[in-house]
Amino acid sequence: MTSLKHVDVHVEGIVQGVGFRPFVYCLANRLGLAGRVRNDVNGVFIEVEGALSGVEEFLTALERDAPTLSEIERVTVVSGEPAGHDGFTIAASDPSGLRRALVSADSATCDDCLRELADPADRRHRYPFINCTNCGPRFTIVRGVPYDRPLTTMAGFAMCAACAAEYHDPGDRRYHAQPTCCPACGPRLRLHDARGAELCGDPITGCVTLLRAGGVVAVKGLGGFHLAVPAAHEQAAATLRGRKHRADKPFAVMAADLAQARRLCAIDTAAAELLTSRARPIVLLPRLPDAPVAPSVAPGNRSLGIMLPYTPLHHLLLAELAEPLVLTSGNVSDEPIAHEDADALARLGGIAEAFLLHDRAIHVRADDSVVRPAAGQVSVLRRARGYAPEPLALRSPARRPVLACGAELKSTFCLLRGRRAFISQHIGDLENYETLRSFVEGIDHYCGLFDIRPEIVAHDLHPDYLSTKHAREIGGADLVGVQHHHAHIASCLADNGEAGPVIGVAFDGLGYGADGTLWGGEFLRADLTSYERLGHLAPVPMPGGSAAIRQPWRMAAAYLRDEHPGLDVARRNAPHWADVLALAADGINSPMTSSAGRLFDAVSALLGVRDKITYEGQAAIELEQHADPAETGSYPAAVRDGDVLTLDGSDLVHAAAADLAAGVGTPVIAGRFHNGVTDAIVRTCRTLRERTGLTGVALSGGVFQNELLLERTAAQLREAGFRVLRHVRVPPNDGGISLGQAAVAAARDLM
Repeated sequence: MTSLKHVDVHVEGIVQGVGFRPFVYCLANRLGLAGRVRNDVNGVFIEVEGALSGVEEFLTALERDAPTLSEIERVTVVSGEPAGHDGFTIAASDPSGLRRALVSADSATCDDCLRELADPADRRHRYPFINCTNCGPRFTIVRGVPYDRPLTTMAGFAMCAACAAEYHDPGDRRYHAQPTCCPACGPRLRLHDARGAELCGDPITGCVTLLRAGGVVAVKGLGGFHLAVPAAHEQAAATLRGRKHRADKPFAVMAADLAQARRLCAIDTAAAELLTSRARPIVLLPRLPDAPVAPSVAPGNRSLGIMLPYTPLHHLLLAELAEPLVLTSGNVSDEPIAHEDADALARLGGIAEAFLLHDRAIHVRADDSVVRPAAGQVSVLRRARGYAPEPLALRSPARRPVLACGAELKSTFCLLRGRRAFISQHIGDLENYETLRSFVEGIDHYCGLFDIRPEIVAHDLHPDYLSTKHAREIGGADLVGVQHHHAHIASCLADNGEAGPVIGVAFDGLGYGADGTLWGGEFLRADLTSYERLGHLAPVPMPGGSAAIRQPWRMAAAYLRDEHPGLDVARRNAPHWADVLALAADGINSPMTSSAGRLFDAVSALLGVRDKITYEGQAAIELEQHADPAETGSYPAAVRDGDVLTLDGSDLVHAAAADLAAGVGTPVIAGRFHNGVTDAIVRTCRTLRERTGLTGVALSGGVFQNELLLERTAAQLREAGFRVLRHVRVPPNDGGISLGQAAVAAARDLM
């Protein structure tokens, strides 16, 4: 006689809204088991009973064969007495208790839906909103939890009989797919002119006709609006750039498939996997010399940001256009991306000739994510659509819930409960009301989704950051200030599941130092609770304060002083050169900074790459583009001894100036400068290893978005016997600061 085995199984992770219950239902029935499955506030709860061999196979297959979009964090199994279940059923959800269930990120259209989209015999043929439990909108349409249709922006679309039958059939891949719909009952696509009047005819065909004629079209996507022009159309790209007030920053390009993308960029296996992943990020890749892309798309850039279609609408557009398409954020520079129809018509009416709209509302705006494959690893430069709001697991659980408010630029926030760190999607620079409102509303939305009430609020030390001011306005929680560069290194530690201590190299633009000065080229001894400043770049004045950020030639003047007066950078800026030198010498409106970013700015201006910038980090980014990667020469920089080591960046600037005066080419000088920075970092870390005994180095800060610097520094540190930590899941720039703040606040709370 076969003995019955009964187990209660709790599955936690991303297991709701991804087809997990029908998967369990089909698995149990295939194995002849009885019981039930339901959603609850923690995930999925299963009671299953039957023959011992069947139950054991069930538990193995539960994790081995889980649905594509699911991510299992933990499975808890408790044996019990058989309950005499008759068959296996899907039970009603249990909404009681503290909500811990996760909301999945938006996911690219799956192959099954694409086959239906292309099948003339299918009732969803060419339907721009086709989806199932394995793909489609999730986070951007969720208004609340539990994740059920009434709490999404699909609530107003009553399912037709055919869709309802699929929705209620556990054997169908659209079982409880909350956004499910069809042409008979779902959202509708339409094309409007710039005044908002609907245009006749097929919206896709009309949109493509306008694009081919060189028109700019605003396209409503998954997390907001894009502005679109054909990627090979120079006049259209230049027009878009002018209207958007985006002078130089590259546009992203969407290709129809990998074959089309390979005509634009060099794509290896790792890049192909990123491009075709369910997150469908923008992937930064080496541009081919003969790529059919207009000069205005990515002026002066050796790379292109490429992505593949991630919605049915994108697939339909790209198929009909039959060429790559520029898809850049639907905003005017420095504003948040538009995601509501009325707002888009108002803000983008002066940019776009037409609007491709639909009536499925976007509840949460989300920009496209940006990643870059490098040396067998992935660098996430902007974490947003396709990744948020899925959490990162931390090494140790927090004792109390934490909200970390991040920095000022590339803003994100982070909510931490237990081991789960919920990092928001990229929000932008907190420099205008709309972005700040999006930041505040986002915090409220995340707190509601995940039922988190912060008891600790972490913030940057800079008193004028809007994120800091918001943190201080939150009542009923303990405030924790975290130094900017400590947060960078803590973010890298948390990203790698480590606690430290390490030698932290934090190179960025600016951050408020513990002494009230502006730091940015830091060597720290850091763990998750504390840090010590062991070394830094020698401070130099920033003549004119923030003007020196916008005008990098001022930093060249600050480094060169009265030396090398015959250089072109001095001649180009002769009307103001003497005044800026006087500002620097007198210290008037010239705060001292140890910033690595400003060092790169100085060399960029010195070489004539960029005297003025139109977007943050531009001078340093373009300097990297000019560097010859084959150059092996290096400029020496003194590392001066003392209680705190001082790395003399002026040595690098003067060496570059001497080569320039001698007629050495810009690519060679830029390459030698990068190699000199790498060498100085490695020599400083060697000295600090002798002093501290630490053998691990964490690299963080926006300067380490520089691929040439990052790869060479990491490689040479490893050759020198160091264990190197670098960012993988969160950006090294200020987009990762909130994670570092949360990790520090939680660690200190355990002391």
